[in-house]
Amino acid sequence: MGFLLDNCTLKLYNKEITDTCSPFDCDHKDLNDFFANDVDDYSAELLGKTYCFTLDSNPSTVVCAFTISNDSIKTTNLPNARKKKVIKVIPRPKHMRSYPAVLIGRLGVHKDYRHIDNEEDNTGKQLMDFIKSWFIDGANKTGCRFIVVDSYNEPRALRYYVKNGFTTLFSSEEQEKSLPISSLKDC
Repeated sequence: MGFLLDNCTLKLYNKEITDTCSPFDCDHKDLNDFFANDVDDYSAELLGKTYCFTLDSNPSTVVCAFTISNDSIKTTNLPNARKKKVIKVIPRPKHMRSYPAVLIGRLGVHKDYRHIDNEEDNTGKQLMDFIKSWFIDGANKTGCRFIVVDSYNEPRALRYYVKNGFTTLFSSEEQEKSLPISSLKDC
């Protein structure tokens, strides 16, 4: 399957992880701070759940982590071209005003584990493939039509999401600021 699923275990990222694991370093100051200091409060405030994959051979090593929460795509707030982009993938005779989504609010891969396999199937791609499959699985307890990303507006992060099949809904940062969705992936 790949390094992530063959050599790591999925766990809830909580105080036990922050207390017993080595510091998580994904080479991003804000993300590192979130995973070190804010995960428990974020979860306690019901803003999202954070998960991580730890190394089976050394469970104190967090290989990657991500935070997810519920969201929706409100088509009434989108410009017409963007609304058509969202609606065209939904095979329904009557379109809705809002479509269920999952938000990836935080995502990071430890800097030492990014390129374990190869460039085409690296740990970051394996993590995104896992997240996508999690929400199209029949055992999923909620409806999820889209995966939405609230990404940093940085070249590396934007390239990562585009490489993983996400579509940018906004043509400029100004347009994005006026509406709450940055990019999405059809589940």
